[in-house]
Amino acid sequence: MSTVEAKSGVLAVDADGHVGENGSAILEYMDYPHKEFRTGLANNGGLTPLDGQDRYLGRRLYRGPANKPEHWIEVLDKGPLEWTVLYPSIGLFSGFIKDPDYQAAYSKAYNTWISQDFCAGSNGRIMGVALLPTYDPEEAEKELRRGASNGLVGGMFSADGSHLLGDKKFDCVYKAAEELNVSISIHASGSSLAPGAEIFPKFIQSHTVAHPYGILRQFTNMMFEGVFQKFPRTRFGFLEAGCTWLPWWLDRMDEEFQHRGEVDAPHLSFPPSNFVHQGGNIFFACEAGERLLEPVMNALGDDIIMYASDYPHWDGTYPDSLKELSDRPLLSEAQKYSVLRGSAERFYGLVVL
Repeated sequence: MSTVEAKSGVLAVDADGHVGENGSAILEYMDYPHKEFRTGLANNGGLTPLDGQDRYLGRRLYRGPANKPEHWIEVLDKGPLEWTVLYPSIGLFSGFIKDPDYQAAYSKAYNTWISQDFCAGSNGRIMGVALLPTYDPEEAEKELRRGASNGLVGGMFSADGSHLLGDKKFDCVYKAAEELNVSISIHASGSSLAPGAEIFPKFIQSHTVAHPYGILRQFTNMMFEGVFQKFPRTRFGFLEAGCTWLPWWLDRMDEEFQHRGEVDAPHLSFPPSNFVHQGGNIFFACEAGERLLEPVMNALGDDIIMYASDYPHWDGTYPDSLKELSDRPLLSEAQKYSVLRGSAERFYGLVVL
């Protein structure tokens, strides 16, 4: 198979891969008393709340290991991809942790582990983001700053849980991200514990709705609460819900704004779609199989849609997805470069001037 390139001589990159957490290693970085009462749970996923669903159908959908740096270097070479930015796997469920102190302790331990044990020796090919606690925005700001000082390229909030990220209490985090020149990602959990997904009897149903529900909820709240207006230089990314929902949802938001914006969102100077079309600081990860990708990119612009491998999660198809995206005949060469590399470089602040 020929090498997939963003353009001649330039490799593609991965805006959203996943690490297979080493629970025992993370536990070693956890503070007292949480380390003690979680011992014995680390190797069966017990560090974050699980929904009891068998995602891998008894390992029939298992796609390979990703819990050591050398695993991920091999994965990158298969694409090939020049680099990846890794997000948690079980850590995506941290938004469901009920104990604020434990949520903060888990986030802190994960961030130390991913930066020191996983990314540090990869020569820049494996990067990570800080997992940010949702109960305590001041603690989230501290972790964002600590992560940046340890080489992490952004911070991540889980889309799911009882929090709404448009709340002004999170402004300190968004302001810090601008100051540090790092990104803020909102990542879907895909859990059947997610609001709106918990009512379904089968995993196929809850998993279908869980990813977009969380992203739509946070994107809507952040938009109408004025986050994108207050922080036009902070880079925000919405990951693992695809991107082809955007035109439909922006039309709905614009209509609501037309009818009720003066009352319910008086602080917004423009319709919601303007912040996406003209802001240049709101990014979205796409999936290679999205049939409406070309018209969406034509409508929204070429520079805010990013390729995500989603490896090693069972519902991704990397490395096939990389070639599938590169081979799409209706994407221009400029669009392919943007989605395979340029947008991710801009989002993570990794553009070489």
